[in-house]
Amino acid sequence: MEDFKKLFDSFSAVKIGVIGDVMLDTYMWGKVERISPEAPVPVVTVQNKEYRIGGAGNVALNCRSLNATVTLLSVTGDDDDAIILKQLLQDNKIDTSYIISSKTRITTNKTRIISRSQQMMRLDAEVTRDLDVAEEMALLEKTAAYIRSEQPDAIIFEDYNKGVLTENVISKIIELCKQNGIVTAVDPKRKNFFSYKGVDIFKPNLKEVKEGLNLIADEVNEPALQNIHRELSKKLSHKISFITLSEKGVFCQEENHGFIIPSHIRNIADVSGAGDTVVAVASLVYAATKNVKLMAGIANIAGGLVCEEVGTVAINKEKLLRECELLLE
Repeated sequence: MEDFKKLFDSFSAVKIGVIGDVMLDTYMWGKVERISPEAPVPVVTVQNKEYRIGGAGNVALNCRSLNATVTLLSVTGDDDDAIILKQLLQDNKIDTSYIISSKTRITTNKTRIISRSQQMMRLDAEVTRDLDVAEEMALLEKTAAYIRSEQPDAIIFEDYNKGVLTENVISKIIELCKQNGIVTAVDPKRKNFFSYKGVDIFKPNLKEVKEGLNLIADEVNEPALQNIHRELSKKLSHKISFITLSEKGVFCQEENHGFIIPSHIRNIADVSGAGDTVVAVASLVYAATKNVKLMAGIANIAGGLVCEEVGTVAINKEKLLRECELLLE
């Protein structure tokens, strides 16, 4: 039987780099008691404002919550939101020394307005153009310096289509990781879906896979998903397909061995950030153990747990440990 306490204790020896689109999540909580006389919209009386770490930062936060040593590599704006974000990261003991500030970009900030636990509106401030040549070069140099200095166990690509992960950045860093024996994992988005050639862990959700491969079929069973893995392999030559299936759980395949792990019954409050948690936990467990079944089982539980909370939250280590001891053999 797996000693989960010992496994979770071993996470503190694992070094993880997270590269991609980092964001500041702003939450404004309030109550609605009237409709505006100026337009047919509710008036929200703001009672509380909170900043949280989002995007690639949330992946880093999830790794940090399990006690790994974590470094974030990204490009932000040279603005107040970047200052707030870096302070939040530093408060959570995430290394920000490899983050680049750009005078031609702004820091992505997603502001959510919430009343009675319901999200009423989201305001996005962002630049989504690809990094320019100088910014690309700077990010690649920072990443090479990080690899030389820290010799990480894994690098996670967190792609939100905001322009930090260009085709050139992706291919160069995967190559660099291969040369240095570093595990690579990605949570892909549509734009660069097939740019992650040679990655170790490819973690899309089922909707993204179907869009990427132009599939219409609705079957969610092992033969259909094993066929999807084969189609992905032809394009990516990757090692492991790890596909989240929403309420149906997760599918994982390495070489010819593919399997579904069903989800556990949860009181779902909010699915935002669940994908971040899944890729973070999967990458950390795989880096520590190289055990695909264990990786999928623990990440599946972690994804379900964070869906019980409102808003983007990181996994709770003690709660995850208890659930693993309870639900996994």
